[in-house]
Amino acid sequence: MKLGETIQSADWKKEKHVPVIECPDAVAANEPFMVQVSVGKEIPHPNTTEHHIRWIDVYFKPEGDKFIYQVAHVEFSAHGESVKGANEGPAYTNPSATFSMKVMGAGTLVALSLCNIHGLWESSKEITV
Repeated sequence: MKLGETIQSADWKKEKHVPVIECPDAVAANEPFMVQVSVGKEIPHPNTTEHHIRWIDVYFKPEGDKFIYQVAHVEFSAHGESVKGANEGPAYTNPSATFSMKVMGAGTLVALSLCNIHGLWESSKEITV
């Protein structure tokens, strides 16, 4: 078995587990631009002790390059856990993050998210320069 065989994908407008990548479609080479990644944009994902998004990774695959490069890893650590019990805690993280990056040429951003119950999900977005 290969890891890629376990990764699921779908339209994020119909599936609450798919990471959504929001950034410009076209950017200038070597100029910073903002990227937002989130899970549950159209259909909210639960954020409970029992069912939550643990992390989102973002990768960049340059056009014509064999390899992919990790550009961000965001961990969501608070899901209502506490000594009082499940979903009784004082803090909950929301599976969304914004960061800045730059690229030297065109390529594809790939986001991968992990739901503690429903596994790995991915999406991608092409960027032109």
